[in-house]
Amino acid sequence: MSRSVGSGGPGVAPGTTPVDRVAVAQVGLVALFVTALATAQLTAAKILAIPLPFGLPAVGAEIMLPGAALAYALTFFASDCYAELYGRRAAQVMVNVAFAMNFVVLVLVWSTLAAPAANPEFAETFAAALAPATNIVAGSLLAYVVSQNWDVVVFHAIRERTDGDYLWLRNVASTASSQAIDTVIFVGVAFVAAPALFGIGDAPPTAVVVGLVVGQYLLKLLIALVDTPFVYLVVGAVRE
Repeated sequence: MSRSVGSGGPGVAPGTTPVDRVAVAQVGLVALFVTALATAQLTAAKILAIPLPFGLPAVGAEIMLPGAALAYALTFFASDCYAELYGRRAAQVMVNVAFAMNFVVLVLVWSTLAAPAANPEFAETFAAALAPATNIVAGSLLAYVVSQNWDVVVFHAIRERTDGDYLWLRNVASTASSQAIDTVIFVGVAFVAAPALFGIGDAPPTAVVVGLVVGQYLLKLLIALVDTPFVYLVVGAVRE
């Protein structure tokens, strides 16, 4: 029996259909993913120092991480919701199209910085805030394309082996492993490989590099655990 458009149903607002809700959710998750990714690209230059209530080995009394880490964590939340609802292929398309959009953001930012400024003093401040360092860009782009594709692959590998059960397991396991890959690649390229191979930036001491990796990963792992109930909430609302 067919359902007429706009007839609604249990849990569906008048004038909408379940298909409408699924479409809105799909657009919303893609928008969240791209927005968080673009924000991460623009906030990567600021280094955050998050104080801890107690010191940790190799980390110390505070966690040092780029400002992009907080926005970037949202991309894993969005991609896991998207992969669960729309499948592996659709999630990989979203991840890789968004990767291409990274370059659009960079071109727009760089072209704005290169354009003549009416206020040179403000232009210097603007450039200092938004001009991404080459080593940060290289590290973030490589880390993104590897870790996000890994996230989608692992998410669906666990889904297939558990017959679609244990959403919490695939969300945590895929995000935890992909965030580890992301952190190692980003710190390794931005703060070790780029300075050593190309003389871009200054390479920090080994202890600082280890602290960056461990500290960032602990925070990202915490975010992966905290966002699991929200993944259930989004997936449940769309599948209702």
